[in-house]
Amino acid sequence: MSNQSITSPDAPKAVGPYSAAVLAGNTLFVSGQLGLDPKTGKLQDGVEAQAEQGLKNLGALLKAADMGYENVVKTTIFIQDMNDFAKINAIYGNYFKDFLPARSCVEIGKLPMNGLFEVEAVAVKG
Repeated sequence: MSNQSITSPDAPKAVGPYSAAVLAGNTLFVSGQLGLDPKTGKLQDGVEAQAEQGLKNLGALLKAADMGYENVVKTTIFIQDMNDFAKINAIYGNYFKDFLPARSCVEIGKLPMNGLFEVEAVAVKG
């Protein structure tokens, strides 16, 4: 089994020395996706726009690995303010409908680039 770095022109490049996603066999490990616009490299305004963009970025990396949201088995969401939990749930539910992966949601002190939302995921083919 060889590991393969996964990128997409529709997802931002990693903001540090790591891969945006790594495919190891049939399992895809997606690094935290901020609400960064892949064209400008800038964060969207507001937690809802960042959540929407972060989940789109996740989708672009899934697609690049020939997968979709239905392949995701676990997500971890990092948010700046737990008071935004309901807003983020509403957006998240638009992406995960038929199969609901396991999930954790953690309020943290600070995200890279002063983001308000970040999502990481594990997905499996087959």
